[in-house]
Amino acid sequence: MTTESGLVVVDKPAGPTSHDVVAQVRRLAGTRKVGHAGTLDPMATGVLVVGLNRATRLLGHLLLTDKAYDATLRLGIATTTDDAEGDVLAAVPADAVTDEAVRAGLADMVGEIEQVPSSVSAIKVDGRRAYDLVRAGEEVELAARRVRIESIDVQAVRRDAGIVDVDVVVRCSSGTYIRAIARDLGDVLGVGAHLTALRRTAVGPFDLAVARTLEELEEELTILPIAEAARMSFPSVDLSADRATDVRFGRKIDLALGGDGPHALFAPDGEFLALYEQAAEQARAVAVFV
Repeated sequence: MTTESGLVVVDKPAGPTSHDVVAQVRRLAGTRKVGHAGTLDPMATGVLVVGLNRATRLLGHLLLTDKAYDATLRLGIATTTDDAEGDVLAAVPADAVTDEAVRAGLADMVGEIEQVPSSVSAIKVDGRRAYDLVRAGEEVELAARRVRIESIDVQAVRRDAGIVDVDVVVRCSSGTYIRAIARDLGDVLGVGAHLTALRRTAVGPFDLAVARTLEELEEELTILPIAEAARMSFPSVDLSADRATDVRFGRKIDLALGGDGPHALFAPDGEFLALYEQAAEQARAVAVFV
């Protein structure tokens, strides 16, 4: 059993749910205080950030960070789930769709946009997950949400018997649905589309370089200490002993953080104490971790 607080960055395989991964890490760590930041669908692979013990309280703040994905969008087939796991709604030959039209359609999605999430999502509707309602045969209409797509870079356009596969690299804000990008591109081009492959390559500063497979974690549970995770994730401020004492109690302090948003505050010995943000001429606690 570990009492250490920190992050386990998992390279999730296809198949397990994010909940399955959390259960496996809970078993390996021997602690019930385990959570994750940002759900990955069973078909998706890649970076899943899991928190242990006190670090679970960091996860809500990490959810606000940007993410990066490698994805394949298949033109010519629309599905009920906007991905390969759904039933086919319609199949339309996509031979006539040019590479230029694909690139233009994706370019129009870059920036601040209103995106309707995929109906098969974890968003709650009247207290129930949208995907549960869809799988129960109910129709679900979700409201559009404001998201930011930094870039969609087309890596390849592959053609075979009326099907067009588009490999892309997407950098976007939290809350963006890559399946919805596929769906919306298919709608714009008039041929339908769905997502056939998805790999998350980064969540904020945590990428595949620091991620470990479940098999590797079985051999050695690699935990990124909470102090190191905080320094990687937020602007950092090292405090004097007097200020550190105030921060331990969550008191406001006279301090210019030098920027907006949460800042990670550290004691003189390097202990991570809290997240603080600027409030006029003082800094106030967002979350205290000691």
